Amino acid sequence: MNAPLPEQALKQHLIDPEICIRCNTCEETCPIDAITHDGRNYVVDPAICNGCMACLPPCPTGSIDNWRLVLREQAYSVDEQFGWDELPVEKPLPAAVDAAAMQAQGPQDVAAFAAQSQVPTAPGSLVPPWSAAHPYVNLYTPRSPVTATVVGNYRVTDADMGSDVHHIVLDFGERFFPVLEGQSLGILPPGVDTQGRAHFARQYSIASPRDGERPGYNNLSLTVKRVTEDYGGQPFRGVCSNYLCDLAKGDTVQVIGPFGNSFLMPNHARANLVMICTGTGSAPMRAMTEHCRRRIGQDVNGKLMLFFGARTVRELPYFGPLMKLPKDFIDINLALSREPDQPRRYVQDALRERAADVAVLLADENTYIYVCGLKGMEQGVLQALRDVTGTGWDALHARLREQGRLHLETY
Repeated sequence: MNAPLPEQALKQHLIDPEICIRCNTCEETCPIDAITHDGRNYVVDPAICNGCMACLPPCPTGSIDNWRLVLREQAYSVDEQFGWDELPVEKPLPAAVDAAAMQAQGPQDVAAFAAQSQVPTAPGSLVPPWSAAHPYVNLYTPRSPVTATVVGNYRVTDADMGSDVHHIVLDFGERFFPVLEGQSLGILPPGVDTQGRAHFARQYSIASPRDGERPGYNNLSLTVKRVTEDYGGQPFRGVCSNYLCDLAKGDTVQVIGPFGNSFLMPNHARANLVMICTGTGSAPMRAMTEHCRRRIGQDVNGKLMLFFGARTVRELPYFGPLMKLPKDFIDINLALSREPDQPRRYVQDALRERAADVAVLLADENTYIYVCGLKGMEQGVLQALRDVTGTGWDALHARLREQGRLHLETY
């Protein structure tokens, strides 16, 4: 059994600002609100953190798994952490405290906390499907990014619509950048922020399958929406989205990653996929669908069911190519919330309308569910799945999470 740390010492939980991609997963996962952020860094409050480890599994980069032995009275404050560009070197402890600390293992009181706490269960799986291919992660970091060349940049929403979404193809030349459907990467935009520090990386889901946007080529694609206003509707120019949308063929970008080891598709034959997305949340669904499309005729695909939400058809990314997919290959259900002369309809409404078919798939152990899009859709989708399933949802929900069959990626 682990010995407790001496009273004067604290194994302080810290987040590495060099590796963190500011995806907000840790803050959303923390059951006691010990993690917060400003415009620059995500940090852990030492006065709140109890070392429960709930934030570790969902982090796509590993930046969350950092610890420093410090004197409790000298713990790094939240304000200090906000000012960091890199983690500080570990401070030596007084000899007596250090000797006692060496006998202790792991964050303080983790064993006791794990035995007694009632940490809320995450709504989605933190483990991949049992058959998922092995992902490579963190091959490139902010200190050693890889350079990719833009070989295509195409707008995939109507030019006269406010929603400006681009399909951007990046080529890695001779550099190794292996990805799986459902993974993401980070882009390092050039320039500095208002404090004169280099911009941190922005995360984007990969929209192409494992063998490339063009099969046999060392490339991949991203789905990027140009950000021109904040969540309150006020004018705001997104640093990285505008940089990416303005790139021309031949330009180069600095890339880190890949990231992600759980939001992965199953790799065994005849697995069913239920994909639920809005807007640019279509990126991983496009990757999965294209991987399956390239296997048509091999008798390995299961059933594919897509629920895709947008304001109007003209703001729906990839609408043209989507409509050309064979109907016996994928069951497509569009949910349009602002289409003229039509009632507002969201993905959860479409799920309920197809309740009988969705229920059959949910009852199949070979069915895997993926949800990607704005955070606001998450609870509506889960409630719709509850309505489809009925009184058995709680037990099914638990099995789906434990078996890596329900994956949520919302932002």
